Amino acid sequence: MAENEEGGTAADGAEAAPPKNKLKLIIMVVGALAVLGGGAATWFFFFRHIGDEHHAEAAPPPKPPAFVDVPDLMVNLAGSPGERVQYLRLKIVLELKEEKQIEAIKPTMPRVTDIFQTYVRELRPSDLNGSAGIFRLKEELTKRVNAAVAPIQVSAVLFKEVVVQ
Repeated sequence: MAENEEGGTAADGAEAAPPKNKLKLIIMVVGALAVLGGGAATWFFFFRHIGDEHHAEAAPPPKPPAFVDVPDLMVNLAGSPGERVQYLRLKIVLELKEEKQIEAIKPTMPRVTDIFQTYVRELRPSDLNGSAGIFRLKEELTKRVNAAVAPIQVSAVLFKEVVVQ
């Protein structure tokens, strides 16, 4: 019987050894894949952009925008009867994409001034309160100037001075 017990334990030991070896092998394979995956992710996020610097240098630098001054505007704001009259003074610059557009827009400057004057005269002092009011004014003037000087595209209306008295 002792032989059977020894044989039985030896057989159990032989059967128990392979699952431990398989478990170790699986753990080693998973660990190796994690290390390789981490290395690949590190390369992807940190080192793949090194060669892209040459492509960025090849691109031509963007052209600086061109600016055109609009004649100063001074208008009285619309108010209720009996209220004190308030005035608005604006110094405006138009931003264009290219220098050559300046000469094309100069002949239309009287039309631009007229459109600005007509719009601004309808404003109330409350329309200009805070930065939101100035932003709305800028957007409206941009929309109106683009309609006046089409097909030339004005990028932005920039304020040099805004005074409400």
